[in-house]
Parts: sequence; structure tokens; C-alpha cells
Amino acid sequence: MLRRFPLLLVYCVFLAACGSVWNDPYPAAEQGRNIMYSAFTDRPKHLDPVQSYSEDEATFLYQIYEPPLQYHYLKRPYTLVPGSAAAMPVVRRYDEAGRELPETAPATQVAKSVYEIRIRPGIFYQPHPALARRADGTPRYAALSAADLEDVRGLGDFAETGTRELEAGDFVHQIKRLAHPRLHSPIFELIAEYLPGLKALQKALADEAARTSGALDLERHAVPGIEIVDRYTYRITLNGAYPQFLYWLSMPFFAPVPPEADRFYGQPGMAERNLTLDWWPIGTGPYMLSENNPNARMVLARNPNFRGESFPCEGEPGDREAGLLADCGKTMPFVEKVVFTRERESIPYWNKFLQGYYDASGVSSDNFDQAVTMTSQGEVSLSDEMREQGIQLLTSVSPSIFYLGFNMLDSVVGGGAGAEGQVRARKLRQAISIALDMDEFVSIFLNGRGVTAMHPIPPGIFGAREGEAGINPVVYEWRDGHAVRRSKDAARRLLAEAGYPDGRDAKTGEPLILNLDTTPGGLGDKARSDWLAKQFRELGVQFVVRATDYNRFQDKIREGNAQLFFFGWNADYPDPENMLFLLHGAQAKVKESGQNAANYVNAEYDRLFEKMKSMPDGPERQAVIDRMVAILQHDAPWIFGFHPKAYSLQHGWVLNRKTGSMVRNTLKYQRIDVERRDAARAQWNRPVVWPLLLLAALALVAIAPAFVHYRRRERATALGGGR
Repeated sequence: MLRRFPLLLVYCVFLAACGSVWNDPYPAAEQGRNIMYSAFTDRPKHLDPVQSYSEDEATFLYQIYEPPLQYHYLKRPYTLVPGSAAAMPVVRRYDEAGRELPETAPATQVAKSVYEIRIRPGIFYQPHPALARRADGTPRYAALSAADLEDVRGLGDFAETGTRELEAGDFVHQIKRLAHPRLHSPIFELIAEYLPGLKALQKALADEAARTSGALDLERHAVPGIEIVDRYTYRITLNGAYPQFLYWLSMPFFAPVPPEADRFYGQPGMAERNLTLDWWPIGTGPYMLSENNPNARMVLARNPNFRGESFPCEGEPGDREAGLLADCGKTMPFVEKVVFTRERESIPYWNKFLQGYYDASGVSSDNFDQAVTMTSQGEVSLSDEMREQGIQLLTSVSPSIFYLGFNMLDSVVGGGAGAEGQVRARKLRQAISIALDMDEFVSIFLNGRGVTAMHPIPPGIFGAREGEAGINPVVYEWRDGHAVRRSKDAARRLLAEAGYPDGRDAKTGEPLILNLDTTPGGLGDKARSDWLAKQFRELGVQFVVRATDYNRFQDKIREGNAQLFFFGWNADYPDPENMLFLLHGAQAKVKESGQNAANYVNAEYDRLFEKMKSMPDGPERQAVIDRMVAILQHDAPWIFGFHPKAYSLQHGWVLNRKTGSMVRNTLKYQRIDVERRDAARAQWNRPVVWPLLLLAALALVAIAPAFVHYRRRERATALGGGR
């Protein structure tokens, strides 16, 4: 063995050097395949389309389910177009007497709105065991026993799958699921306001659920306002006028779910094996979930039954020059599989992106300086290092807001029932709004990746004013063509007028103490907490961070026990109603279980909201919105925080990728130049062999004397034996 070791060592070194990439994290069988690689940090909590309501989950759901409508991928402003629907819904409006109204009729005359939706014939579900059938047409996997499920751990353990054509009844079934008492849909209350038959259905289902622990049969229940017209057509009748309903028809809440799925997953023993719609969705979209291990890896595979869809041939100015129309008319989806790997830390995520193992990446604070450079005017561009690798930067202002909310039920920041207390509390909120310099916060903690908010409506959504007309006059003044934050002295004056000169109660002399309730990873992080404490300290106010786990924090918000809190909201659709409803009195968190976490109530604002929400865009609607915004700026139930800027990096081999947070079903449009990616990976991950060669040489030098000595002893032994 010693005789062979030097040769074996050298052979191993050179054999290893023959491999082009040593650090490839993916199986060898995936090399050269048309696969997109991405990552996720937070595991999705819900994949049931009636429950899911977060961006992390949307990454998967919008590729699997196909609602009636979708947003045009390239056009801006965002434009709704048919998805699984054959055409845009036919909308008719009627008055109390049942007479059809013209489109120009005011919303106050509308007693009901009827949406008739016809779906495309020839759409089929993904292969799924819930749709497998025997030769006689009966379900293959009905009435499964414990013995049948003994060796079942996932959908792949069922030997047979099946499919069937999409029908109008599947959309109706999903709408009924909004009322399911065990699913707790987050939009139930909002939709039930316009579709009151849902509340009656929820009560009937709750009564049924109290009598049985088994699956509930939604097919036995009819819902007034939901009607199947024929195999491919259904009709929804809403109370009053609600033009935003078309936007909801682009969301998974209104995507089709076959009743067979609920019957399949509702069998005893299924939930214990994570065999639920919340874990294994079933849809008609371009992709299906083929692997679900949310602690490590999730995989979307191309749905072999997808109807096929052509890449758009028109967009907005600049799209053609950007190469976004090169695939005009080609059949989607382009990528056969999308692999998502869970990354809990930003540094490994970033390093794998630079090595070419992730096709795209966000820009975190940890890698901001390496990725981009900023001029003194705040303009952002790619760093030289990124350009050399052919990496591209995509930026946009997200239709979102992050805000610091005041709980209006709190006696200090809300003021209580008396008029004097409310005035004091309002001036206190205004003082804090000025003192907490959100421009500085964005600069320090977000590397400038945000636009300071003046009100709830993000840029790009109707109602958002620009320039001098768009500033918050309580916090800013207009000087020399731009907004300038009012001074700390202005904040101190308001604080004194509120009854807290130098941060002490003028009547009792007690120091003013304000509490921020937060969760780990929020504004409770030390650097942010220190910054906040400094801002308050300059007013003479004591500031306490009360960090707690997420569930306890949610309880505090629901029960109205928080004082200040940090929240965010991503717009569901591009309409100001979806942002301004967050401060509508009817949405108060404590009283109505709504999304108004500040529990803010203002009678004039509420009246204007009811008027504004059903108005068409135009000067009249803008005037109403301007008044609503002025009320909010004066009352200051929020510190309006910032609208985040989305920074996204992609490698040059990723094609057809366009920013736009409203468009979430994006994977079918994207394409990968696999050959270019393979070449770049090989170049960027070329093994550095010389240290191994040096190690081999040193090993040879080290063992050479022993080897020579060994050979001499062998010869001496041989000669001695010869005598």
C-alpha cells in the first residue's frame, strides 16, 4: 500500500481537477435542465386559497391557481385581463325597482350589481389523486381506511391520479368555502358585506360543524346571490355598487377548487399526514406543487394539463427596447420546474446568488454596498462588480406602506371620550409624527430603499398627489421646491400644548412614558430601538420597547392592549380604497375584527369613505380623497412611515422579468438561457487546484525519505534471503 500511495495521491488530485464545478448544491441529474432556482426565507403558513393572505404564500399560490382574472404582465397602470375567464365579466347594475341602470348612474342609485362570468372551455386540473376514478366512474380514493393510509406520507404515495375539465360550479364551491367556519377566511367579513348570503351559510355550516367532527358538505347548501347558469357560466349578485370586486376576481380567494378535493382531504387520517388542501393545493394554473418540505425545499413543476397561454405582444413604452416583447406569441410557461430552497440567513443566500446558483436575489442591508452605489443626489446604480458579472438591477416603489400606529383606544395617545382629552392626544400624536424622522430612518436602516409616506396611498395609485399638493402639512413645509420636515422645536411646542412640557404631565409632574409593542425582528431590534429612544429622548419622553412573540403581539392588537405598534400593508389591488379602508371605522380591530388596527373612528372620514369607494376615478373622486387624506393628516392616527422600494437583482440569463408587485403570477412569463447559465457557473466556480497540488507535493516530500528507506530495507531483506 505504501508503494502505491504517492501515485494514488497524485491521481486523485488530477481526477478532482477534471470536474468543472465542485460546489454545485443541486443534484447532478438537474444539470443542464430548464429549471429556475430561487430561495425563500419564511415558510408559507397557508396554501389553501381561501385562507392564504401573505406575500410569502402568494409566491406559490398564484402559480398554482388561476382565478377568473389576472393583471396584464407588461402594461402600466395595472390592467385587468381574462385569466381562466373567457372574457371580462359582464357587469349589470340595477335600482331598487329592478330597472337596469346605465354605467354613468351614481352609486347611490345602485341596489345590486350582477357579475356574469363565463370561463374558458377546455381547461383541465393538474393530475391529482382526488380526481382519480375507477372504470365505473366512482372516485378511486373514497372511503379510505386506516389500513389504506398506513404507508401514505404524501400525494406521491397514491398510485393513481386523474383530472377533469374545469366547470363553473368549481368557482361557486370556492366562494362557499369563504364561509367555512373551520377555515376562517380573512376576507369573509368584507365580502359578506356585499354578499350577505355568505353569513347565512356560515351559520348553517357552524351548526352542522357542532354536530359532527367530519367534513362539511358544502354542496348541500345554496347561497342567495351565487348562481350556476350553465357548465361554463356563473353569476354573482352583490348588494349595492362595489367596482373593486373585479380586483378580487384576480385573487386566489376566487380561484376554482373542485368539491372532490374537499371530499378527498376530508377523510379521517388525512390531516394527521399533512394531506390537506392547505399543504397540497390543486389547481389549473401553469405549475403544481410537486415537493413540499417548507423547512428545506419546495418545488413547482410544470402542470402537464395547463391550457397554454401566449406571451403578451404589447406593453408600455420601453418594453420592446428592454427585450420584453421578444417572446411575443410564444406558448407559456417557459420553465419546466422552479426549485425554492429555504435560506434562513442572508449571507449564504447572497453568496449562492453570486455563484450563479440562484437566478435572482433581493438586496438586503448586508449586501447593499456590494450590490449598488448611490450618488449624492440619491440615484442608485449597480456596482462595477455586479456589472462585470452581467447582473441587472430592477427597482420600483412597492404599493405598500409601513407605519407606526397609535391605538386610539389608549387613554394617553387616543385621548378617551372627552373632547379635551382628544385634543391633547391629537397634539401629542402630531408632535411624535414630527419628532420621529422617518427620512432619517429610511436612510439609516433601509439604505435609502424607501419613499417617506405623507399618507396611506402609495405612489402610482390613483389619489396620491405629488409635489407641494402631496405633502403632509402637519409634518412638512414646502421650501425651495421640496418638502422640508418641521423642526424638533415645532414638535416640542405641540407636546407642551398637549399638556406635556419637556415630556412631563403638566398636572401631575409625572414623566410621559410611551410603549411600543413589537415582535423580534421588528422595530424591537436593538439598533432601531436605540434610534427610536433617541428621537423620543430629544422630546424629553421616555420610551419603552415591549417585545413579545408574534402570537402574543397579535392578541394585544386584537384586544386593543397595545399603545404604539409597527405594521405594514401590501395593497391587494391598485385602488385607493384598499389603503384607505385601513382607517375606516367599520374595520376597527377591537370592535369589528377588521383591519383598522389603530381603532380610528372619524364620522366625516367614514362618510367620505363610503362615498369614495364606489366612485369612478376622476376629479370628483380625487377631491373626496384629498379631504379624507387631510383628515388623516390632521388627526394623525398613524405616523405614515414609508413606502418601500423594491430592489431586485437578476443574472443576465433571466429573461422577461419585470417589476410590479401587483402581478404575482409571474413565473409563467420568465425564461432561462440555460446554456449561458451553465457557462457562467463553470467560470465563476472553477476549482482552484494549485493548493491541492502544493499539498500533494508537500506530502510527496514528506514521505519520500520513508519511501526510500522502505525500498532499501526491501532490497536488503531480499539480498539477505538470497544467501
